[in-house]
Amino acid sequence: MNPMRRLKNAIIMTLAVLMIMPLAACGTTDATGSDPDIARSYDVSGIQKDDAIAAMLPASVTDDGKFTIGTNVTYAPAEFLAADGKTPVGYEVDLSKALARIFGLDLDIQNSMFDTIIPAVGSKYDVGISGFTVNKERIEAVDFVTYAQAGLTFAARKGNPTHVNVNDLCGTRVSVQVGVVAETEMYKMQDQCQAKGEKRIEILPYRNQTDVTTALIAGRVDLMYADTPVTGYAVAQTDDRLQVIGENEGVLPMGVAIKKGDDATVKAVKAALDKLKETGDYEGIMKAWGVENVMVDKFEVNPDVEG
Repeated sequence: MNPMRRLKNAIIMTLAVLMIMPLAACGTTDATGSDPDIARSYDVSGIQKDDAIAAMLPASVTDDGKFTIGTNVTYAPAEFLAADGKTPVGYEVDLSKALARIFGLDLDIQNSMFDTIIPAVGSKYDVGISGFTVNKERIEAVDFVTYAQAGLTFAARKGNPTHVNVNDLCGTRVSVQVGVVAETEMYKMQDQCQAKGEKRIEILPYRNQTDVTTALIAGRVDLMYADTPVTGYAVAQTDDRLQVIGENEGVLPMGVAIKKGDDATVKAVKAALDKLKETGDYEGIMKAWGVENVMVDKFEVNPDVEG
């Protein structure tokens, strides 16, 4: 795709996201048309309801017949809008569809700003699935069942025209998404620069990852900082205008966010993930999106983590 057209599409998608409208997502198949992202989505139609696992869920989840997910659809390749501007796609979207199939519930994807999802888990949403890195602060607010792992990676414009050294970021400009671990880490680095008496890092936070990437392409920042699969996907989808720079840092688990103390839903989600691993659907979903590197050998509840 033409670079400017791709950038225009990203901006259009972001504007659609800002409307914060509920997004319908069926649990079977989607009309693919000519959209490559819809076409590559994993076919969950063969996944059947598991009555024993479904029975683990509390009535608060099952009574309305829907499995309601809180997410932020600007975080490709985990969850984002296809070219039609309305269909949510990505490996976490497919994983959500698969969980809903096992539970025998209709999937209801609710789009929201990233930093508003966890506070609404258990009230507005049954669970949150939106690239949540598991850390101590978040475990205090919600319970987690892990399903992936990822680190953090920088990207620069192709050729690194501003000659940034990721080991010496003082005085640079960096874009990040609000509320994610990358933002927290950047502010720590900013404090370190100030403590050394060096020029501060100028951090440009955006509510949507598409804006983070667009800021880098447009030259408003020297670097962007995001989860490794997100950075890798941004590089792959911008017609060779970006490049990964530096190493994968701080690998941590990612998990499904569940209301604190809702042990029934925790057990049901873990059992469903175990079933998907057993059937090969978990691996199939990750391979469909080229993110096998984030797969985990086992799914854990509230793992011991640093930070």
